[in-house]
Amino acid sequence: MSRIAVMGDTDSIYGFGALGFDTFPYTDPTEAARKLRELAENNYAIVYITEALASSIQPEIDRYRENMLPAIILIPGVSGNTGKGIMAVKQSVEKAVGSDIIFNNQ
Repeated sequence: MSRIAVMGDTDSIYGFGALGFDTFPYTDPTEAARKLRELAENNYAIVYITEALASSIQPEIDRYRENMLPAIILIPGVSGNTGKGIMAVKQSVEKAVGSDIIFNNQ
């Protein structure tokens, strides 16, 4: 059975445990990259990663960009939203649909 994991600093992810997600508090990029590899090899379907942690392990995340699983989704942490998560979703939609579906009226 596939599982869902959440990675990031403790303050940002502790509440996800109450939802039944497996939580992995990491701030060290080397350890976090190693854990992401382990999660990918152990049937995790979705891995949520805080934007701050994701920025420090981007090469490891990129290894899974073309794979169906795990789906790696960036989420804001307690330090705030950097916009990287929204941009990643936007790029995925553009790739799937072949067009930018979000219109920014500026």
